[in-house]
Amino acid sequence: MQPRKIKEGNLPRELGDGLILRSATLADIDSLVAYNACILSDMEKEEPDERVGAWTRDLMEGSHPTFKVSDFTLVEDTKTGKIVSSLNLISQTWSYAGIRFGVGRPELVSTHPDYRNRGLVRAQFELIHEWSALRGEKMQVITGIPYYYRQFGYEMGLSLGGGRLGYQPQIPKIDQGAEEPYHVRPAIASDLAFIADLYQLASNRYLVNCQWDEALWRYELEGKSKNNINRSELRLIETLAGDAVGYFAHPIINWGPTFAVIAFELKNGISWADVTPTVIRYMAATGKVYADQAAAKEFGAFAFWLGSDHPVYHVIPDRLPRVRQTYAWYVRIPDLPGFLSHIAPALEERLAESPLVGYSGELKITFYRDGLHLVFEQGRLVKIKGWRPLPQGHSGQAAFPDRTFLQLLFGYRSLDELKYAFADCWTDTDEATALLNVLFPKQVSNVWPVA
Repeated sequence: MQPRKIKEGNLPRELGDGLILRSATLADIDSLVAYNACILSDMEKEEPDERVGAWTRDLMEGSHPTFKVSDFTLVEDTKTGKIVSSLNLISQTWSYAGIRFGVGRPELVSTHPDYRNRGLVRAQFELIHEWSALRGEKMQVITGIPYYYRQFGYEMGLSLGGGRLGYQPQIPKIDQGAEEPYHVRPAIASDLAFIADLYQLASNRYLVNCQWDEALWRYELEGKSKNNINRSELRLIETLAGDAVGYFAHPIINWGPTFAVIAFELKNGISWADVTPTVIRYMAATGKVYADQAAAKEFGAFAFWLGSDHPVYHVIPDRLPRVRQTYAWYVRIPDLPGFLSHIAPALEERLAESPLVGYSGELKITFYRDGLHLVFEQGRLVKIKGWRPLPQGHSGQAAFPDRTFLQLLFGYRSLDELKYAFADCWTDTDEATALLNVLFPKQVSNVWPVA
Protein backbone atom coordinates (compact mmCIF):
# COMPACT_ATOMS: atom_id res chain seq x y z
CA MET A 1 0.00 0.00 0.00
CA GLN A 2 1.48 3.34 -1.00
CA PRO A 3 0.56 6.53 0.88
CA ARG A 4 -1.48 8.86 -1.27
CA LYS A 5 -0.78 12.53 -1.69
CA ILE A 6 -3.64 14.46 -0.13
CA LYS A 7 -4.71 18.06 0.11
CA GLU A 8 -3.19 20.06 2.92
CA GLY A 9 -6.55 21.22 4.28
CA ASN A 10 -5.69 24.96 4.39
CA LEU A 11 -2.62 24.47 6.54
CA PRO A 12 -1.10 26.04 8.52
CA ARG A 13 -4.25 26.92 10.41
CA GLU A 14 -4.41 29.53 13.17
CA LEU A 15 -6.00 28.30 16.40
CA GLY A 16 -5.73 31.53 18.36
CA ASP A 17 -3.43 32.75 21.13
CA GLY A 18 -0.38 32.29 18.93
CA LEU A 19 -1.03 28.60 18.23
CA ILE A 20 -0.93 27.16 14.71
CA LEU A 21 -1.90 23.73 13.41
CA ARG A 22 0.26 22.33 10.62
CA SER A 23 1.75 19.18 9.15
CA ALA A 24 5.15 18.07 10.32
CA THR A 25 8.21 18.42 8.10
CA LEU A 26 11.63 16.82 8.11
CA ALA A 27 12.89 19.83 10.06
CA ASP A 28 10.61 18.78 12.96
CA ILE A 29 12.05 15.30 13.43
CA ASP A 30 14.33 15.92 16.41
CA SER A 31 11.84 18.22 18.16
CA LEU A 32 8.90 15.84 17.73
CA VAL A 33 10.96 12.82 18.79
CA ALA A 34 11.96 14.59 22.00
CA TYR A 35 8.42 15.87 22.60
CA ASN A 36 6.76 12.44 22.19
CA ALA A 37 9.42 10.67 24.24
CA CYS A 38 8.73 13.10 27.09
CA ILE A 39 4.95 13.61 26.94
CA LEU A 40 4.05 9.97 26.15
CA SER A 41 6.43 8.41 28.65
CA ASP A 42 5.09 6.08 31.29
CA MET A 43 8.59 5.32 32.53
CA GLU A 44 9.31 5.46 36.23
CA LYS A 45 10.75 8.74 37.58
CA GLU A 46 9.10 10.51 34.61
CA GLU A 47 12.09 9.89 32.37
CA PRO A 48 11.69 10.25 28.57
CA ASP A 49 10.76 6.97 26.92
CA GLU A 50 13.38 6.38 24.24
CA ARG A 51 11.23 3.58 22.78
CA VAL A 52 8.42 6.03 21.99
CA GLY A 53 11.00 8.40 20.57
CA ALA A 54 12.38 5.64 18.35
CA TRP A 55 8.89 4.83 17.05
CA THR A 56 8.35 8.52 16.23
CA ARG A 57 11.68 8.76 14.41
CA ASP A 58 11.06 5.59 12.41
CA LEU A 59 7.71 6.95 11.23
CA MET A 60 9.17 10.30 10.26
CA GLU A 61 12.32 9.20 8.47
CA GLY A 62 10.50 7.80 5.45
CA SER A 63 10.96 4.03 5.23
CA HIS A 64 7.50 3.11 6.53
CA PRO A 65 5.45 1.60 3.67
CA THR A 66 2.22 3.52 4.38
CA PHE A 67 3.38 6.64 6.22
CA LYS A 68 5.16 9.90 5.43
CA VAL A 69 6.40 12.70 7.65
CA SER A 70 3.48 15.00 6.81
CA ASP A 71 1.06 12.40 8.23
CA PHE A 72 1.99 13.87 11.60
CA THR A 73 -0.02 16.90 12.66
CA LEU A 74 1.33 19.25 15.27
CA VAL A 75 0.34 22.41 17.09
CA GLU A 76 3.13 24.91 17.52
CA ASP A 77 3.22 27.82 19.93
CA THR A 78 4.64 30.59 17.75
CA LYS A 79 5.60 32.59 20.84
CA THR A 80 8.10 29.91 21.88
CA GLY A 81 8.52 27.84 18.71
CA LYS A 82 7.74 24.69 20.69
CA ILE A 83 5.47 21.75 19.81
CA VAL A 84 2.60 21.64 22.30
CA SER A 85 0.29 18.98 20.77
CA SER A 86 0.58 16.29 18.11
CA LEU A 87 -0.85 13.12 16.62
CA ASN A 88 -0.65 11.20 13.34
CA LEU A 89 -2.57 9.03 10.88
CA ILE A 90 -1.23 5.59 9.88
CA SER A 91 -3.05 4.20 6.83
CA GLN A 92 -3.57 0.45 6.44
CA THR A 93 -5.87 -2.19 5.01
CA TRP A 94 -8.14 -4.37 7.14
CA SER A 95 -10.72 -6.97 6.20
CA TYR A 96 -14.19 -7.93 7.40
CA ALA A 97 -15.15 -11.54 6.67
CA GLY A 98 -12.53 -11.47 3.92
CA ILE A 99 -13.68 -8.15 2.38
CA ARG A 100 -10.92 -5.55 2.38
CA PHE A 101 -11.22 -1.84 3.09
CA GLY A 102 -9.00 1.10 3.99
CA VAL A 103 -8.50 2.10 7.62
CA GLY A 104 -6.92 5.17 9.16
CA ARG A 105 -5.26 4.71 12.54
CA PRO A 106 -4.62 7.84 14.64
CA GLU A 107 -1.72 7.36 17.03
CA LEU A 108 0.75 9.11 19.33
CA VAL A 109 -1.95 11.50 20.52
CA SER A 110 -0.70 14.00 23.08
CA THR A 111 -0.86 17.55 24.40
CA HIS A 112 1.55 19.25 26.77
CA PRO A 113 -0.11 19.57 30.21
CA ASP A 114 0.07 23.38 30.08
CA TYR A 115 -2.03 23.44 26.87
CA ARG A 116 -4.76 20.92 27.62
CA ASN A 117 -8.50 21.58 27.52
CA ARG A 118 -8.18 24.03 24.63
CA GLY A 119 -9.57 21.78 21.89
CA LEU A 120 -6.16 21.14 20.28
CA VAL A 121 -6.68 17.38 19.93
CA ARG A 122 -10.18 17.93 18.57
CA ALA A 123 -8.86 20.27 15.87
CA GLN A 124 -6.29 17.67 14.82
CA PHE A 125 -8.83 14.85 14.79
CA GLU A 126 -11.10 16.89 12.54
CA LEU A 127 -8.16 17.34 10.18
CA ILE A 128 -7.06 13.70 10.04
CA HIS A 129 -10.67 12.60 9.60
CA GLU A 130 -10.68 14.79 6.47
CA TRP A 131 -7.42 13.20 5.34
CA SER A 132 -8.72 9.69 5.94
CA ALA A 133 -11.87 10.43 3.92
CA LEU A 134 -9.75 11.77 1.03
CA ARG A 135 -7.82 8.49 1.08
CA GLY A 136 -11.05 6.53 0.74
CA GLU A 137 -10.69 4.93 4.15
CA LYS A 138 -14.01 3.63 5.42
CA MET A 139 -13.09 3.43 9.08
CA GLN A 140 -10.82 4.96 11.69
CA VAL A 141 -9.59 3.05 14.72
CA ILE A 142 -7.53 3.86 17.77
CA THR A 143 -6.47 2.24 21.03
CA GLY A 144 -6.51 4.26 24.20
CA ILE A 145 -7.75 5.15 27.63
CA PRO A 146 -11.40 4.59 28.59
CA TYR A 147 -14.03 6.99 27.23
CA TYR A 148 -11.73 9.68 25.84
CA TYR A 149 -12.12 9.08 22.10
CA ARG A 150 -15.89 8.76 22.28
CA GLN A 151 -16.02 12.56 22.19
CA PHE A 152 -14.56 12.47 18.66
CA GLY A 153 -17.16 10.05 17.25
CA TYR A 154 -15.66 6.69 18.26
CA GLU A 155 -17.25 3.66 19.91
CA MET A 156 -15.44 0.88 21.78
CA GLY A 157 -16.75 -1.68 19.35
CA LEU A 158 -14.10 -4.27 18.40
CA SER A 159 -12.23 -6.81 20.50
CA LEU A 160 -8.66 -5.79 21.42
CA GLY A 161 -6.02 -7.89 23.11
CA GLY A 162 -6.79 -10.45 25.75
CA GLY A 163 -5.27 -13.86 26.17
CA ARG A 164 -3.97 -16.46 28.59
CA LEU A 165 -1.09 -16.43 31.07
CA GLY A 166 0.93 -19.00 32.97
CA TYR A 167 3.51 -18.76 35.74
CA GLN A 168 6.87 -20.37 36.35
CA PRO A 169 5.40 -23.62 37.80
CA GLN A 170 3.49 -24.08 34.51
CA ILE A 171 6.62 -23.97 32.33
CA PRO A 172 6.94 -27.49 30.82
CA LYS A 173 10.20 -29.19 31.71
CA ILE A 174 12.26 -31.23 29.30
CA ASP A 175 13.91 -34.46 30.37
CA GLN A 176 17.51 -34.03 31.44
CA GLY A 177 19.81 -34.61 28.51
CA ALA A 178 16.94 -34.60 26.02
CA GLU A 179 17.10 -32.40 22.92
CA GLU A 180 14.43 -29.84 22.11
CA PRO A 181 12.19 -31.43 19.45
CA TYR A 182 11.97 -28.12 17.58
CA HIS A 183 14.42 -25.32 16.90
CA VAL A 184 13.63 -21.61 17.30
CA ARG A 185 15.68 -19.02 15.43
CA PRO A 186 15.38 -15.36 14.35
CA ALA A 187 13.47 -14.95 11.11
CA ILE A 188 15.34 -13.67 8.05
CA ALA A 189 14.14 -12.06 4.84
CA SER A 190 13.81 -15.38 3.02
CA ASP A 191 11.34 -16.55 5.69
CA LEU A 192 8.87 -13.73 5.09
CA ALA A 193 6.89 -15.44 2.33
CA PHE A 194 6.33 -18.46 4.60
CA ILE A 195 5.31 -16.21 7.52
CA ALA A 196 2.97 -14.16 5.31
CA ASP A 197 1.25 -17.29 4.02
CA LEU A 198 0.69 -18.66 7.53
CA TYR A 199 -0.57 -15.29 8.75
CA GLN A 200 -3.07 -15.06 5.89
CA LEU A 201 -4.28 -18.61 6.45
CA ALA A 202 -4.81 -17.93 10.16
CA SER A 203 -6.71 -14.76 9.34
CA ASN A 204 -9.59 -16.93 8.16
CA ARG A 205 -10.49 -17.75 11.76
CA TYR A 206 -11.17 -14.06 12.54
CA LEU A 207 -13.99 -11.75 11.53
CA VAL A 208 -11.74 -8.68 11.41
CA ASN A 209 -8.01 -8.62 10.80
CA CYS A 210 -5.28 -6.41 9.38
CA GLN A 211 -3.84 -7.24 5.96
CA TRP A 212 -0.04 -7.38 5.75
CA ASP A 213 1.71 -7.27 2.38
CA GLU A 214 5.37 -8.05 1.61
CA ALA A 215 6.48 -4.47 2.23
CA LEU A 216 4.95 -4.42 5.71
CA TRP A 217 6.50 -7.75 6.70
CA ARG A 218 9.90 -6.57 5.47
CA TYR A 219 9.53 -3.30 7.39
CA GLU A 220 8.66 -5.23 10.55
CA LEU A 221 11.75 -7.41 10.14
CA GLU A 222 14.29 -4.90 8.86
CA GLY A 223 12.88 -1.37 8.87
CA LYS A 224 12.21 -0.59 12.52
CA SER A 225 15.02 0.55 14.78
CA LYS A 226 16.16 -1.60 17.68
CA ASN A 227 14.40 0.41 20.41
CA ASN A 228 11.11 1.05 18.59
CA ILE A 229 8.39 0.26 21.14
CA ASN A 230 6.26 -1.29 18.40
CA ARG A 231 8.95 -3.51 16.91
CA SER A 232 8.30 -7.23 17.21
CA GLU A 233 10.88 -9.98 17.16
CA LEU A 234 9.91 -12.55 14.52
CA ARG A 235 10.93 -16.12 15.29
CA LEU A 236 10.78 -19.15 13.00
CA ILE A 237 10.05 -22.64 14.33
CA GLU A 238 11.79 -25.53 12.56
CA THR A 239 12.13 -29.26 12.91
CA LEU A 240 15.57 -30.54 13.75
CA ALA A 241 15.91 -31.33 10.04
CA GLY A 242 15.43 -27.62 9.26
CA ASP A 243 11.87 -27.70 7.93
CA ALA A 244 9.80 -24.64 8.85
CA VAL A 245 6.62 -25.50 10.76
CA GLY A 246 5.52 -22.14 12.19
CA TYR A 247 6.41 -18.72 13.54
CA PHE A 248 5.73 -16.49 16.49
CA ALA A 249 6.37 -12.87 17.42
CA HIS A 250 7.04 -11.07 20.68
CA PRO A 251 7.85 -7.55 21.93
CA ILE A 252 11.38 -6.36 22.60
CA ILE A 253 10.83 -6.14 26.38
CA ASN A 254 8.91 -7.80 29.17
CA TRP A 255 5.75 -6.03 30.31
CA GLY A 256 6.38 -5.90 34.02
CA PRO A 257 7.32 -9.47 35.01
CA THR A 258 5.61 -10.99 31.95
CA PHE A 259 7.06 -12.14 28.64
CA ALA A 260 4.35 -12.23 25.97
CA VAL A 261 3.88 -13.71 22.53
CA ILE A 262 1.61 -11.60 20.31
CA ALA A 263 1.42 -13.90 17.25
CA PHE A 264 1.80 -17.68 16.97
CA GLU A 265 0.86 -19.82 14.00
CA LEU A 266 1.65 -23.33 12.74
CA LYS A 267 1.31 -25.06 9.40
CA ASN A 268 -1.70 -27.28 8.83
CA GLY A 269 -0.96 -30.81 9.96
CA ILE A 270 1.45 -29.74 12.73
CA SER A 271 0.43 -30.52 16.31
CA TRP A 272 0.05 -27.51 18.59
CA ALA A 273 0.52 -29.84 21.55
CA ASP A 274 3.90 -30.99 20.21
CA VAL A 275 5.32 -27.55 19.35
CA THR A 276 4.01 -25.34 22.16
CA PRO A 277 6.26 -26.70 24.98
CA THR A 278 9.34 -25.67 22.97
CA VAL A 279 7.89 -22.20 22.46
CA ILE A 280 7.13 -21.80 26.18
CA ARG A 281 10.66 -22.81 27.14
CA TYR A 282 11.96 -20.20 24.68
CA MET A 283 9.62 -17.65 26.29
CA ALA A 284 10.94 -18.45 29.77
CA ALA A 285 14.58 -18.25 28.73
CA THR A 286 14.13 -14.99 26.83
CA GLY A 287 11.93 -13.51 29.54
CA LYS A 288 14.72 -14.06 32.06
CA VAL A 289 17.20 -12.32 29.74
CA TYR A 290 14.86 -9.35 29.33
CA ALA A 291 14.36 -9.21 33.09
CA ASP A 292 18.12 -9.12 33.66
CA GLN A 293 18.44 -6.31 31.11
CA ALA A 294 15.76 -4.33 32.94
CA ALA A 295 17.74 -4.75 36.17
CA ALA A 296 14.86 -3.85 38.51
CA LYS A 297 12.40 -6.48 37.26
CA GLU A 298 12.12 -10.25 37.63
CA PHE A 299 10.65 -12.69 35.14
CA GLY A 300 7.52 -14.22 36.62
CA ALA A 301 5.07 -15.21 33.88
CA PHE A 302 4.65 -16.13 30.22
CA ALA A 303 1.64 -15.05 28.22
CA PHE A 304 -0.05 -15.62 24.89
CA TRP A 305 -1.78 -12.33 24.05
CA LEU A 306 -3.65 -13.79 21.08
CA GLY A 307 -7.17 -12.50 21.59
CA SER A 308 -10.16 -14.18 23.16
CA ASP A 309 -9.65 -17.50 21.37
CA HIS A 310 -6.70 -19.28 19.77
CA PRO A 311 -5.70 -22.93 19.19
CA VAL A 312 -2.91 -22.79 21.78
CA TYR A 313 -5.41 -22.09 24.56
CA HIS A 314 -7.15 -25.39 23.92
CA VAL A 315 -4.10 -27.67 24.01
CA ILE A 316 -2.56 -26.45 27.31
CA PRO A 317 -5.47 -25.07 29.40
CA ASP A 318 -3.94 -26.11 32.73
CA ARG A 319 -0.68 -24.33 31.91
CA LEU A 320 -2.57 -21.08 31.27
CA PRO A 321 -4.63 -20.59 34.44
CA ARG A 322 -5.10 -16.83 34.19
CA VAL A 323 -7.47 -15.32 31.64
CA ARG A 324 -6.84 -11.75 30.54
CA GLN A 325 -10.13 -10.31 29.34
CA THR A 326 -10.22 -8.40 26.08
CA TYR A 327 -10.27 -4.62 25.94
CA ALA A 328 -11.67 -2.80 22.89
CA TRP A 329 -10.62 -0.86 19.83
CA TYR A 330 -12.26 2.50 19.42
CA VAL A 331 -14.01 2.43 16.03
CA ARG A 332 -15.40 5.29 13.93
CA ILE A 333 -17.42 4.73 10.75
CA PRO A 334 -18.46 8.08 9.26
CA ASP A 335 -20.64 6.51 6.52
CA LEU A 336 -22.38 3.49 8.05
CA PRO A 337 -24.69 2.80 5.06
CA GLY A 338 -21.64 2.94 2.79
CA PHE A 339 -19.71 0.51 4.97
CA LEU A 340 -22.64 -1.93 5.11
CA SER A 341 -22.95 -1.72 1.31
CA HIS A 342 -19.26 -2.59 1.04
CA ILE A 343 -19.61 -5.71 3.21
CA ALA A 344 -23.04 -6.66 1.84
CA PRO A 345 -21.69 -9.85 0.17
CA ALA A 346 -20.71 -11.17 3.62
CA LEU A 347 -24.13 -10.34 5.05
CA GLU A 348 -25.88 -12.01 2.11
CA GLU A 349 -23.74 -15.11 2.56
CA ARG A 350 -24.78 -15.33 6.21
CA LEU A 351 -28.41 -15.15 5.15
CA ALA A 352 -27.92 -17.83 2.50
CA GLU A 353 -26.46 -20.20 5.12
CA SER A 354 -29.17 -19.53 7.71
CA PRO A 355 -32.80 -20.54 8.39
CA LEU A 356 -33.72 -17.19 6.77
CA VAL A 357 -32.37 -18.21 3.36
CA GLY A 358 -34.13 -16.27 0.60
CA TYR A 359 -35.44 -13.65 3.04
CA SER A 360 -37.45 -10.73 1.67
CA GLY A 361 -38.50 -7.81 3.84
CA GLU A 362 -37.21 -4.68 5.47
CA LEU A 363 -35.63 -3.68 8.75
CA LYS A 364 -35.64 -0.19 10.23
CA ILE A 365 -33.07 0.33 12.98
CA THR A 366 -33.22 3.43 15.12
CA PHE A 367 -30.24 5.03 16.83
CA TYR A 368 -32.81 7.51 18.24
CA ARG A 369 -31.42 10.55 16.39
CA ASP A 370 -30.91 8.77 13.10
CA GLY A 371 -30.94 5.19 11.87
CA LEU A 372 -30.71 2.62 9.08
CA HIS A 373 -33.21 1.26 6.60
CA LEU A 374 -32.35 -2.16 5.12
CA VAL A 375 -34.39 -3.80 2.35
CA PHE A 376 -33.96 -7.44 1.29
CA GLU A 377 -35.27 -9.24 -1.79
CA GLN A 378 -34.82 -13.01 -2.06
CA GLY A 379 -31.79 -12.92 0.23
CA ARG A 380 -30.18 -9.93 -1.49
CA LEU A 381 -29.56 -6.67 0.32
CA VAL A 382 -30.98 -4.30 -2.29
CA LYS A 383 -31.18 -1.07 -0.28
CA ILE A 384 -29.13 0.35 2.55
CA LYS A 385 -29.69 3.96 3.44
CA GLY A 386 -29.78 6.32 6.34
CA TRP A 387 -33.17 6.73 7.99
CA ARG A 388 -34.65 9.31 10.29
CA PRO A 389 -36.84 7.55 12.86
CA LEU A 390 -40.34 8.97 12.59
CA PRO A 391 -42.75 9.82 14.08
CA GLN A 392 -40.74 9.16 17.29
CA GLY A 393 -37.07 8.47 17.90
CA HIS A 394 -38.00 4.99 19.08
CA SER A 395 -39.76 4.08 15.81
CA GLY A 396 -38.61 1.06 13.83
CA GLN A 397 -38.19 -2.64 14.53
CA ALA A 398 -34.90 -2.44 16.48
CA ALA A 399 -32.99 0.12 18.52
CA PHE A 400 -29.35 0.69 19.44
CA PRO A 401 -28.55 3.78 21.53
CA ASP A 402 -25.69 6.06 20.54
CA ARG A 403 -23.12 4.04 18.54
CA THR A 404 -23.68 0.66 20.23
CA PHE A 405 -24.71 -0.87 16.89
CA LEU A 406 -20.98 -0.95 16.04
CA GLN A 407 -20.46 -3.50 18.82
CA LEU A 408 -22.97 -5.78 17.08
CA LEU A 409 -21.56 -5.11 13.61
CA PHE A 410 -18.05 -6.17 14.61
CA GLY A 411 -19.09 -9.25 16.58
CA TYR A 412 -17.86 -7.73 19.84
CA ARG A 413 -21.19 -8.22 21.62
CA SER A 414 -24.19 -10.35 20.75
CA LEU A 415 -27.68 -8.92 20.41
CA ASP A 416 -28.68 -10.50 23.72
CA GLU A 417 -25.64 -9.04 25.47
CA LEU A 418 -26.45 -5.56 24.20
CA LYS A 419 -30.07 -5.90 25.28
CA TYR A 420 -28.88 -6.95 28.73
CA ALA A 421 -26.46 -4.01 29.02
CA PHE A 422 -28.69 -1.30 27.55
CA ALA A 423 -32.35 -1.02 28.53
CA ASP A 424 -33.00 1.09 25.42
CA CYS A 425 -31.63 -1.56 23.06
CA TRP A 426 -34.51 -3.73 21.82
CA THR A 427 -36.20 -5.58 19.00
CA ASP A 428 -39.96 -5.64 18.70
CA THR A 429 -40.58 -8.72 16.51
CA ASP A 430 -39.25 -12.25 16.23
CA GLU A 431 -38.39 -11.49 12.61
CA ALA A 432 -36.17 -8.53 13.54
CA THR A 433 -34.47 -10.55 16.29
CA ALA A 434 -33.79 -13.50 14.02
CA LEU A 435 -32.55 -11.29 11.19
CA LEU A 436 -30.10 -9.35 13.37
CA ASN A 437 -28.78 -12.57 14.94
CA VAL A 438 -28.15 -14.02 11.48
CA LEU A 439 -26.58 -10.90 10.01
CA PHE A 440 -24.40 -10.01 13.00
CA PRO A 441 -23.42 -13.01 15.13
CA LYS A 442 -20.87 -12.67 17.89
CA GLN A 443 -17.48 -13.58 16.39
CA VAL A 444 -13.81 -13.58 17.30
CA SER A 445 -11.46 -10.94 15.93
CA ASN A 446 -7.75 -10.42 16.54
CA VAL A 447 -6.11 -7.46 14.84
CA TRP A 448 -2.33 -7.00 14.62
CA PRO A 449 -2.31 -3.42 13.28
CA VAL A 450 0.25 -1.53 11.23
CA ALA A 451 2.30 0.77 13.47
